Amino acid sequence: MSISLGKGRPREIGRGIPDATVARLPVYHRVLVSLSEAGVQTVSSEALAAKCGVSSAKFRKDLSYLGSYGTRGVGYDVSYLTYHISRELGSAQPWGVVIVGVGNLGRALISYRGFTSRGFEIVGLVDSHPDVVGESFAASERGNVVQLRVRPLADLEVMVADTKAQIGVIATPADCAQGVCDRLVASGIRSILNFAPVVLDVLPGVEVRKVDLAVELQILAFHEQRRGYDQEASNA
Repeated sequence: MSISLGKGRPREIGRGIPDATVARLPVYHRVLVSLSEAGVQTVSSEALAAKCGVSSAKFRKDLSYLGSYGTRGVGYDVSYLTYHISRELGSAQPWGVVIVGVGNLGRALISYRGFTSRGFEIVGLVDSHPDVVGESFAASERGNVVQLRVRPLADLEVMVADTKAQIGVIATPADCAQGVCDRLVASGIRSILNFAPVVLDVLPGVEVRKVDLAVELQILAFHEQRRGYDQEASNA
C-alpha cells in the first residue's frame, strides 16, 4: 500500500527510516525554514547539505527515504521540501504537551516560543509543590496566548484525558521521575521527553527521549581535553 506525495514518488506506509536519518530531519527542517524566511526559493543539495553540516551524499540518502523531491540541474524547491519534511516529522498537526515539574527548567520550557512554530502546544502544567500549584503561565495555543494554571500532581491523569495530550515532558528531580513516568504511561502517554538525570524503565511501545545537559557538557570536556593533549603533542 502506498500514498502519493504529490511531485515526489509514492512512499510505502510503514517503511522504516533509520534513527540517524530521523535525528537529522529536524536540522534540515530548521535550515529550510531559515532559507524560506530569507526569501530563497530553490537550493542545491550541495548548498543545503553544507548549511546542515552533512555531506551532500548523506543528505540525498536521507531524503531518499522520504521520496524524490529534487530536480536535476535546478535543486530543491525550498517551500515544497519544507512542507514534506514537516509532514514526515508530524509538525503539520498540533501535538499537545503536558509538562510535569514547573521549577526553573519547566519555566524555561514554558517560555520557549520555538515549540509552537514546530507544531507543539503546551496544554497542561503539573507540579507537586504547594507554592507552585495554582500559578498561571502564558502559553501559545493554536496561535492564541492562553493562561495555563499549574495543577497538582493528583490531577495528572485527569489533565491528560481532558487535554488529549500526546507527549509528556518530565522536568522533575530524579527521585520522582520514574513515578511520574509510570503515571504518564498509565494515563495513555506513549511519548516522553525526560530531563531528569535518571534512566526510566518503560514498557515496549513507549518512546523515551532523554536530555541530560551534564552528559553533553562532559562530552564537550572530553573533546576539549583531547584537543589539549594533541596540541601538547604537536608542540613537543
